[in-house]
Amino acid sequence: MSSTDEVTGAETPTVEAETEVPPLTVDVPALADVLDGEYGEIRAAVREQLAAYSSVLSDAETMTREEFRERVKDVVVEVAATGQTGFGFPKEYGGGGDIGASVAAFETLAFGDLSVLVKVGVQFGLFGGAILMLGTKAHHDAYLEPLIKGELLGCFAMTETGHGSNVQALGTVATFDPDTDEFVIETTTPAATKDYIGNAARHARLAVVFAQLDVAGVRHGVHAFVVPLRDESGAVLPGIEITDDGLKMGLNGVDNGRIRFSGVRVPRGALLNEFADVTEDGTYVSEIENPNRRFFTMLGTLVQGRVCVGAAGISAAKVALTIAVEYGLRRRQFEATSEEQEELLLDYGMHQRRLLPLVARTYALHFAQEVLTARLHEVFSGITTDEVTRRQLEARAAGTKALATWHATRAIQESREACGGAGYLAVNRFTALKADTDVFTTFEGDNTVLLQLVAKGLLTDYASDFSDLDQLGMVKFVAGLAVETVLEKSRAHKLLEAIKDALPGGDEWDQDAGLLDPDYHLAMFEFREEHQISGVARRLKRGVDAGMNPGEVFSRVQDHVISAARAHVERLVLEAFIDKVRSLPDGDLRVALNAVCDLHALSSIEADRAWFMEHGRLTTQRSKAITREVGALCRRLRPVAGDLVAAFGVPREVLRAEELLSWSDA
Repeated sequence: MSSTDEVTGAETPTVEAETEVPPLTVDVPALADVLDGEYGEIRAAVREQLAAYSSVLSDAETMTREEFRERVKDVVVEVAATGQTGFGFPKEYGGGGDIGASVAAFETLAFGDLSVLVKVGVQFGLFGGAILMLGTKAHHDAYLEPLIKGELLGCFAMTETGHGSNVQALGTVATFDPDTDEFVIETTTPAATKDYIGNAARHARLAVVFAQLDVAGVRHGVHAFVVPLRDESGAVLPGIEITDDGLKMGLNGVDNGRIRFSGVRVPRGALLNEFADVTEDGTYVSEIENPNRRFFTMLGTLVQGRVCVGAAGISAAKVALTIAVEYGLRRRQFEATSEEQEELLLDYGMHQRRLLPLVARTYALHFAQEVLTARLHEVFSGITTDEVTRRQLEARAAGTKALATWHATRAIQESREACGGAGYLAVNRFTALKADTDVFTTFEGDNTVLLQLVAKGLLTDYASDFSDLDQLGMVKFVAGLAVETVLEKSRAHKLLEAIKDALPGGDEWDQDAGLLDPDYHLAMFEFREEHQISGVARRLKRGVDAGMNPGEVFSRVQDHVISAARAHVERLVLEAFIDKVRSLPDGDLRVALNAVCDLHALSSIEADRAWFMEHGRLTTQRSKAITREVGALCRRLRPVAGDLVAAFGVPREVLRAEELLSWSDA
């Protein structure tokens, strides 16, 4: 409802009485069990370990950088001894043989110091993962057991000063010398220097080095090699130059460094040869004939890194929101409703608006991450082996990582601001959270580039040879299709048609459905996804048909490409949340989580209401109704806000926000 200002004639909103709804009730242990899922025992063990080394956080600001690095290294070795970092490795080498458990442990470890987390990720995810996935039995026998125990530290030397996302163009070269049966590793130009390499500056004895393979003058693309960097005493080996990347914005407990190679020789067996090999007589062999497909197959085996970074981002958001919500339940400001006592921050509508939609989105991303982890486990445990599922996993991992890490950046900043000046004190954790997570949006793939990967999969619908298409190839491929083909193969298109038929009102489904109907929420997300995918396809085809250079065409529609990919992943996230709620038994917990899901969906639609209105999916009146409903949902969730963040299970020892959480509501 609204009224008209007698002076200006402008329409002004009025406060409406809300329909009486029963209060929400949350059983915190039960909700925590839902969030922890099937790996609850593993998560509990990691939480216990986190509490044991929480001093890493409290001492970080008082230690020198060298002391901090050594302390982080020591903690990583201590954690390795518990077996918590080895879940993803085969049991025969001392691992746990469970990919899903590995991700759950890593995700929980992210509640603690993030330098520890990243060093764990480098050692066991990147370095160890490369040897496991790209190597064969000889490599496994030689390296897996000591690296799982933390006795053999290594690094993952892919990124170069001049080449980050464009890995296919790396400048480091490995030339086969048939006379000595060795590869010669060479940094060909300053731009080919391996850069930002975690573990390189101080602790790594070995590196998995990605380089262009040259055999008899023929380049076979990027391959991975195990290259020794230091001897057992820690001295850098001949032909290798290592320098320190220096002070960073955050994660200064990780020793990032630069590596240059000058005629470094390694035996032929140093090639990680799961997908390609060089024989004794100098013949290059591979079961995957196409070099582009071979390259993407090799990179695809390392998708677990993106899954883990996204999971870590969600955990960091949980830490920040736990602190901010708890502070909002303690700190009082202004006498808003009583002259005797100031108001709690979280009783203010704007404070609820700032934090509770972020809590809801964190829940949504948590359940989307849960689905992604399950898919990862199925593919890398051999339960699912088809190529289409593998490619879909890669795209989903890329998109989820992008949304999760962007969310972490936003949630941490908003939480810091919601804690005022106290949030700016280093002792209250936000300093480390902001600094340490900032790089999450660019490592393991720049988020914008990752969304282009998602869009490529959507536009080609996995019908073409996915791995053969670069950006220009994708443009040409789509230009050669009837645009209707893209729509016909779009899962979103099929689902949208089914939902439009199922909901009352036919083409008016978006106006007739109830605001709290999950089918309405999903249909809105699906309409946006379908419309943007088809729009990109039409623009690509129109540009090429007009004779424009395919590269220029792609550049012009790149913003549309990213938007379509993001709409697709947003739909997957909402779908995961709705499915999780529907899987729960009837009762208070399902009702509460359903309200959280409603808040996530409607606040997301509200945030993009300009697009929905431009495309005829929202009337002005319905847009206003959604805004009112978001406010009502925030008020409804306010009494259980503390329970919602308590269920995240962040150990008190690592929250570290004594200055913030010592406030009394008395």
